[in-house]
Amino acid sequence: MGKKIYEKSFKEKLVKLHLEEGRSVASLTKEYGLGQGSLNIWIKNYRKECSQTETGTKDLELLDKIRKLERENKELEKENNFLKKGQQHSLPRK
Repeated sequence: MGKKIYEKSFKEKLVKLHLEEGRSVASLTKEYGLGQGSLNIWIKNYRKECSQTETGTKDLELLDKIRKLERENKELEKENNFLKKGQQHSLPRK
C-alpha cells in the first residue's frame, strides 16, 4: 500500500484550523482520518516557511499569543464561575 498524497490546499486548511482556530491535532486527525505524525509535519513545515519571512514570523508570534490568551481566558472563566457558585452557597437564606 502506497503513501497517501494530500492536496496542498487540504494541508493548509488543517494547519490553519490548528493554528488560527486552536483546534487540537488529535481532534483534527480523528475528524479527517489521518495520522497525527502527518499533521505535525505539515504544521512544522508551515512554521518553517513562515519563519523565513519577517511578516510570517510576526504572524506566528501573534497566533501563539492569541492561543495563550484564549487558554488563560478559559481558565479565568472557570475560576470566576467556581467563585460565583461558592458565593451563592455562602449567602444567608431569607
